[in-house]
Amino acid sequence: MDFIDVSIYVAYVLVGLATVFTIVLPLVNAMSNPKSLVKSAIGVVGLLVLFGLSYAVSGDETPAKFVKQGVDASSSQFIGGALILTYILMALAFMSWIGSEVSKMFK
Repeated sequence: MDFIDVSIYVAYVLVGLATVFTIVLPLVNAMSNPKSLVKSAIGVVGLLVLFGLSYAVSGDETPAKFVKQGVDASSSQFIGGALILTYILMALAFMSWIGSEVSKMFK
């Protein structure tokens, strides 16, 4: 039983180290080449704009069933915006997949 406890803590430490290295090493690499950050920044800004549009379009209606569970109008609108953003990104992924397959047919 003692070996299992130690193994679990070692696994926690290793997962924590992997998480830190996953975040830190790409940032170090990006700092050595700042021009690579421009494409990443464009992507992040694009996602923020899409989420802003999705949030603006989503409604804030909250059924009584959800009000009892602590969901208010602003969290309902946030959830709706996240769902609409998910639908938009799924549609974009599907259209890009179809577009790449059609372009392969003509090559």
